[in-house]
Amino acid sequence: MSRVGKSPIALTKDVTVTVSADNVVTVKGPKGELQQAVDKDITIEQADGELLVKRPSDQKRHKAMHGLYRALINNMVVGVTEGYKVQQELVGVGYRATNNGNTLDLVLGYSHHFIFELPKEIKVTTTAEKGKNPIITLESNDKQLIGQVAAKIRSLRAPEPYKGKGVKFVGEVLRRKAGKSASKK
Repeated sequence: MSRVGKSPIALTKDVTVTVSADNVVTVKGPKGELQQAVDKDITIEQADGELLVKRPSDQKRHKAMHGLYRALINNMVVGVTEGYKVQQELVGVGYRATNNGNTLDLVLGYSHHFIFELPKEIKVTTTAEKGKNPIITLESNDKQLIGQVAAKIRSLRAPEPYKGKGVKFVGEVLRRKAGKSASKK
């Protein structure tokens, strides 16, 4: 049995989970509401403050979906209770980030600005302190959406391996390369 799939999902008192007839799981909590469609073969049972995800057989397809849907539902429960936060750092001379509501304006060393309109589910803040790199903070209750948006922002100027310039996650360790002078003896 799947190690991820068989572990129960703990629910707090402020979280309500409903499963509709067409297998759509809705999770409501203090930070919002999320929905996820679940395959018709997978069953979700709720018992004494826990959710259990069960599969009908040991087919490879059922095993794969068992762990997947358990992880997705757990991410939804964590999202509506605690939420998710991603911080990105702009490394480079003249790199700037400003926001106006949910519109992010990035200066990343190109001849033009990147104006990035974020989904309404994501809250964005930018900080720029003198002597430090600008930081973009994204907050949301949807783990998949916040990860997708963060990856899109990073793709605008991915960190390069020689000087480390670009958009990187806070705390990310980049693999650095030596320049061409390292090959000379």
